[in-house]
Amino acid sequence: MNNIRRLFKQPADSFFLLGPRGTGKSLWCRKEMADAVYIDLLDEATFRIYASHPERLLEVQAGTARKTFIIDEVQKVPTILNAVHLLIEKDKTLQFALTGSSPRKLRQGGMNLLGGRALNKRMHPFMAAELGKAFSIEKGLNWGMLPLVWGAVSPIEKRNAYAGLYLREEIQMEGLTRHIGDFSRFLESISFSHGSTLNLASIARDCAVERKRVESYVSILEDLLLGHRLSVFTKRAQRLLSHQEKFYFFDTGIFRSIRPTGPLDSVSEIEGAALEGLIFQHLHAWCDYTDVPNKVYFWQTRAQLEVDFVIYGESGLWAFEVKSTQKVRPEDQRGLKAFAHDYPMAQLAILYRGHEILKQGNILYLPCEHFLQNLTPNQPLWRV
Repeated sequence: MNNIRRLFKQPADSFFLLGPRGTGKSLWCRKEMADAVYIDLLDEATFRIYASHPERLLEVQAGTARKTFIIDEVQKVPTILNAVHLLIEKDKTLQFALTGSSPRKLRQGGMNLLGGRALNKRMHPFMAAELGKAFSIEKGLNWGMLPLVWGAVSPIEKRNAYAGLYLREEIQMEGLTRHIGDFSRFLESISFSHGSTLNLASIARDCAVERKRVESYVSILEDLLLGHRLSVFTKRAQRLLSHQEKFYFFDTGIFRSIRPTGPLDSVSEIEGAALEGLIFQHLHAWCDYTDVPNKVYFWQTRAQLEVDFVIYGESGLWAFEVKSTQKVRPEDQRGLKAFAHDYPMAQLAILYRGHEILKQGNILYLPCEHFLQNLTPNQPLWRV
């Protein structure tokens, strides 16, 4: 998939480019910054040199006329950030692209030292608009959207291998948990929370792990950008709201590979969670790639009125319901109508599996595939 043009835009200043493995960070950097000095810390020989002598970067910079530098997987040698800091202070015309998959290690190693000298950017899995005609919602729901998977000869096998090798072995190799058996049970248990409110006590009971350890495991997923907690939208709340968070894996394909299935599992329940996750990861990418600040929330009252997603920021206030059904049902509007009563300025939509664009009152019905294919950063979330 080397010919896919990503919607992520290169910043003018130095930047961290963070994201899970397989999202295409290295490929993007080498393609868009082809003239840069490239330092690959995944290469064992390069790693050994910079791990023992991070100041070597000063010598490399002094020996070249080039102004751009890529340091790949910078969290492997976080002490190199001291040299980056010195160089940026010395020469404001230099630009560094610092890729990484572990913000925790970077924070511990001096990421905050750079302060405003390097922007924090994210690379997400593919958006449907990047794939164009190659995208189909069925592939997205089954494969997920990782470039690593879409470029594979056997996408499902690659998807499953990613979950097995990265989420378990890579986490163990990074030394983030010594109890890999407990962590594996936790992964299966939290997969049932994908697209649902997060009940840590219930997960702890299910995987027979103490609650404090479950909390640390959720933090590990967040620190590696593999999972996200979604907060309730509370701006100028006019009614009692839930305080529980929702949880999503960063990619719906990874959710599908981790979620256990069997004769007691409902296909519609898994499909519904996968669809909701696919919408979430696109909205999350849209927020991160759009130039002005926006954030994804959900909305839920104590009386169990709910809106799946709320986008709030400089682009406006948008509210979504996601329905894995081809039929338009009046009862699906209940949460959105309550939300509109409290926030009459909000734009409302139901994303469903039908094929027609419809409007009932102030609520727009959009086919999920149409919505995803037309979702583009720095553009409105939808146009009628």
